[in-house]
Amino acid sequence: MTRSKRGVTQRQLAAAAQVPQSTVARIEAGSMQPTLPVLYRLLAAAGLEPRLRLETYDDHDDVLDRLAERFPERQAQAEQARDEMVAFLSQAQ
Repeated sequence: MTRSKRGVTQRQLAAAAQVPQSTVARIEAGSMQPTLPVLYRLLAAAGLEPRLRLETYDDHDDVLDRLAERFPERQAQAEQARDEMVAFLSQAQ
């Protein structure tokens, strides 16, 4: 999230958005999906404006899901590589 790049703590963002700090922590940890109203308040508190764009349906994810079901070993390898890359990039910041 942009919060850390702007030097804002979870507590500061939570106070500005009028949500509990634990909500910000759970959202950032991926253990909670914010509702749209909470997401909009958090983004506004961070100085951002959400913009939504509607697109025609793309079956790309459906194709990937079917491939993952057919080749679970390759899916596990891809997920492990992704996790390693995320960890590496987060250390580089």
